[in-house]
Amino acid sequence: MRSSRYKTTLTTLMISILFLSSMLFATPSGSKGKIPVCEGKNGQPLALNASEVIKWKHTTPNKFESRAHIQGKVSKLYADKNGHRHFEITFSDKVNEDTIEIVYNESFGKIPELELDMSAEACGDYITATAVSGPYPPSPDGAIIHWVHESTSSKGHPHGFVVLEGLLYGYDRSKSGKNNRTK
Repeated sequence: MRSSRYKTTLTTLMISILFLSSMLFATPSGSKGKIPVCEGKNGQPLALNASEVIKWKHTTPNKFESRAHIQGKVSKLYADKNGHRHFEITFSDKVNEDTIEIVYNESFGKIPELELDMSAEACGDYITATAVSGPYPPSPDGAIIHWVHESTSSKGHPHGFVVLEGLLYGYDRSKSGKNNRTK
């Protein structure tokens, strides 16, 4: 009898500890725990690469392309164009500070009303944009990051995303391009 009560008490205690530890270490919705890995061109994880982005912006020709992953603050708002939100992020690599234009396609979900100094992270395609390229004008920042959303390409184009104030936008495989806010 005593052994049975001891086992029940021990089981209850273990369940309580597991429950409490899961609450203590749980990642709140919309925080870093929900942010996907930024994919490089080869599908491998791409760490923050602000130093490379700054170098590309100042040394590569118009239309140079690569993958970028940066963090910074919203520093300027541009006019929306054709269902795309345009805004500037100021970012740094601990030595140099620079700016880049982010182009977000709203068909992958609305983003909140942007405000200056919002924290921002962007993962997507980098393009040096210092001159007209087909129908596209040069960027006021000399470079852009676009395709900052889930990829719908059948050719395996890497996914991208935007994080604003800790909330993920443009990436939610379960919703396939609908409002992608994870909250």
